[in-house]
Amino acid sequence: MINFFELDKKENKNYVKLIQIVSKLSRLYSGSSSPYIYYRAMENLFCFCFNAKNLSRSDTAFDAKIDNIGIGLKTFLGENKNYSFEKIAEFNKNSSMIREKTDDKDLTEFLANLRNERIKLAKDIYGISRAQYHIIVRRKNLLLFFETDYDEIDISNLRIEKEKGCKSEKSLDFTDGNHLYKFNFSKSTLFRKFDIPKNCNTAEAVIFENPAKLLLSIDEIGYDKISIEEEQKLEYVILPLYTVKNNIKIVQERSALNQWNASGRKRDPNEVYIAIPSLVRKHFPNFFPERDTPFILKTPLGEILNAKVSQDNNKALMTNPNKALSSWLLRDVLKLKEFELASIDKMEFLGIDSVIVTKEKEDEYSIDIQSWGSYEKFAEKLNADEI
Repeated sequence: MINFFELDKKENKNYVKLIQIVSKLSRLYSGSSSPYIYYRAMENLFCFCFNAKNLSRSDTAFDAKIDNIGIGLKTFLGENKNYSFEKIAEFNKNSSMIREKTDDKDLTEFLANLRNERIKLAKDIYGISRAQYHIIVRRKNLLLFFETDYDEIDISNLRIEKEKGCKSEKSLDFTDGNHLYKFNFSKSTLFRKFDIPKNCNTAEAVIFENPAKLLLSIDEIGYDKISIEEEQKLEYVILPLYTVKNNIKIVQERSALNQWNASGRKRDPNEVYIAIPSLVRKHFPNFFPERDTPFILKTPLGEILNAKVSQDNNKALMTNPNKALSSWLLRDVLKLKEFELASIDKMEFLGIDSVIVTKEKEDEYSIDIQSWGSYEKFAEKLNADEI
C-alpha cells in the first residue's frame, strides 16, 4: 500500500504543502476552528502532484488511478473520535429495487452485491488490479494523513448488527467481519466505518483569519511574474444508452445496443451503435467529423477504435469493425454474452446509463462511461442555455 505522505516527502511533490495552503483559506467557507478542504480540491491536487488519472468525472467507484492502482480519496472531520462513518456509495437510482427487498438478510446481500459490482466494473474499465483509500482527517490546527484498504464486501461473511428508527428514517447496520457498514434508507446511501490510526502522519494546519488579504496578494504578484499553464478546455458530449418511451427509460430491443437483434437479414451478434440524439446534434453540429469520415476513439484503457458517425442526419456512432465497440461496451462494460439483450435493468443495477465522448484533438476522441442520470443533467443544461 502506498503511503502518499511519505512519497510526497521523499520526492518533493508539494502535495502536503498545497493541502496546507488550501487549509489556510478555510475562513472563506467555514467559521469552524478545524480546516476546511473541499473534496474536489483534494482530488485535483492529488492527481496533479502524483500524476494520477482523475476518474472523478466518470463518477465510478474510484476517484483516481496510478498505474494499476485505484484510489479512493476522502477527507472528513475527526475531532473527538477515533473513527468516522463516511459515504462510500449512493443507490438512489436503485431505490425501487431496494424497496422490493422485505427481508433484511436479502437486502444486506443485495446492497453488498451492488457495491461489489460497481467496484468490479471500475476495475475492469480502467485496468485496476489493486485498490486503496487515501484519507485526510481534519482536526483543530492539524491534518492527519493515512491509507487503508479498499476491499470488496465479503458477502460470505455478512451479519446484521442492528436496525433502528422508523420506516422512513431507519438505517441498517451490518458487517462482513472486516468493516462495519451502515445503510441509510431515506438517502439510499451506504456508509463505511473508517478507523483513524494512532500513528498517522500529521501536518500543521494554520487558518488565516482574513484570507481575502492572501487572495489580493496573489493578484498583486502579476501574471508576468509567474508561469501559468492554461489547461485546455476540451469539448465533450454525453450520449444516452437508452431512449425514453412514455416517460420511461428503455433500451430498444432491435436497434442501438441491440442492433444485432434487428429483423431482416441475418445479423452478427456484435452489431451495435450508440445513438446521437437530435438535441446533441443541434447544439454540437461540428463536434464529430462528417458522416462516414473515420476518426480515432480511445477507450479508458487506451485501446484505439476506428470510429465514424453514420445513418441519416449523423445519428449513430459506430466503429469499424463493429465488433470493436461491442467488445468494449457490451462485453467489458455491461458484461453481456453474445445474443444477450442489453436492458435498462442491467444498466440501473450497474448505476450507468450513458457515455461521455471527449474531443481530445482533431480527429481524436475518447469515450468513457457515465453514471445514471448524466445525460438528463447534460440535456437540462443544453435546454436551459436556450432560454
